[in-house]
Amino acid sequence: MSPKLERLKASVELVLGARATRVFVDTNELILELKAADLIRVMMTLRDDPSLSFSQLIDAAGMDFEGYADNWDGSRFAVVYQLLSIQHNWRLRVRCFCVDDEFPMVDTVNDIWSSANWYEREAFDLYGIVFNGHPDLRRILTDYGFVGHPFRKDFPVTGNVEMRYDPEQQRVVYQPVTIEPREIVPRVIREDHYAERK
Repeated sequence: MSPKLERLKASVELVLGARATRVFVDTNELILELKAADLIRVMMTLRDDPSLSFSQLIDAAGMDFEGYADNWDGSRFAVVYQLLSIQHNWRLRVRCFCVDDEFPMVDTVNDIWSSANWYEREAFDLYGIVFNGHPDLRRILTDYGFVGHPFRKDFPVTGNVEMRYDPEQQRVVYQPVTIEPREIVPRVIREDHYAERK
């Protein structure tokens, strides 16, 4: 671990104390895991504490850990935030797991970093993660009539509905997917007595 990462790790552990569930380095990046109940307090501390000064949220994304590893016993859904401190020139990845797998939800960090608005809408649209307190939580990438959340690992590969233009109705209509499942078996063509040729 580089001296810079060691300083950052020490600062995070000192400032957050027990609110940091786990702090570790992976692929030369410091990762902080925390509980959903501590998310807002920790994020405000990461932004406001002068020894950390994470002034920018540069990305936030949902994650689905279903089938992640044989020995995985944690929550299925998480939100991962990428923070940047311009003052100290360091980055931090924060991972917060949702408590309920059936209705994944965490608090919004939109009031802390306004850039979270569209990131959280994207995670809601693609993973179904609800951000409590978000001012405008609606789909951003899929259509309003879209069924399901396409980045979940249990989402069907062919989808649920398809849309097409109906010339009689002169509009776009939705209908159940009409793709017929088929087996693709490679066909091997061999000439008779292939091995006997000279």
